Amino acid sequence: MTDNAAPRMLFSPERRRLAMARGQRMAALHGGAFLAEHMADEIVERLGWVNRTFAEVLVIGHAPALLTEALAARGAHLTLAGPVGRDGICDEDALPFAPGAFDLVVSLGTLDSVNDLPGALIQINRSLKPDGLMMAALIGAGSLPRLKAAMLAADEAGGRGVAARIHPQIDVRAAGDLLQRARFAMPVADSDSLTVRYSALPALVRDLRCHGWTNTLASSPPGLSRASLMAAMQSFGEGADADGKTPERFEIVYLSGWAPSPDQPKPARRGSATASLAGVLGKPKQE
Repeated sequence: MTDNAAPRMLFSPERRRLAMARGQRMAALHGGAFLAEHMADEIVERLGWVNRTFAEVLVIGHAPALLTEALAARGAHLTLAGPVGRDGICDEDALPFAPGAFDLVVSLGTLDSVNDLPGALIQINRSLKPDGLMMAALIGAGSLPRLKAAMLAADEAGGRGVAARIHPQIDVRAAGDLLQRARFAMPVADSDSLTVRYSALPALVRDLRCHGWTNTLASSPPGLSRASLMAAMQSFGEGADADGKTPERFEIVYLSGWAPSPDQPKPARRGSATASLAGVLGKPKQE
């Protein structure tokens, strides 16, 4: 491989767009993508804590009505873009927008499948006006343990070795580091855990398809034989509760950060404090 060779892509942009487009069609038929709606509800609640006017807003990825309606109620002009978008088709690591175009960028459910996540965060920061806000939600590390076990059982039953069938997942600590690397001010990364109970493996797969969260890796894994599918379903069912439903866990990572601005509060200079922590807490000073 030469130094100027193109970097290997982990995800296929084309498969990603096709999965998202199929997800939108399926969500319309099955009554919505409830996990994306859960993310949107959390983002709307967090935006309620921010006393700020957002005139120009970019929404990347999922755009549930509860999110777009809440933003419109605040007087925002919305641009909907991403792998599938009303106002533009693009990948987050190749945003076509001018620097400083938006007061707020919201990304729902797609950053975990972008090829260059550090680059995507840098581009989002670049697209923000000074002191603009980025808020994002994505599926993080620790998600889908029952599905991972089922896919492992399927590959073992197939006898052809273990294939990459689940996307790599980012944890909260790494996400926070990436926010700092992208030079966001006041970066915050946290997560919550959501458990959903399924009657069988196909019901989980249907939900993932409704969100466009099926396998979009560039190296497509081999198909599953009938015996492999039966082994996957049996493995998934072995994790069921007494009522026959299997709990599956989704760890949702939330990110927020501000575009740098000279007017933002700055941390105090090291050593500039005039009172000791012990004094503030009422503890006796140690000699």
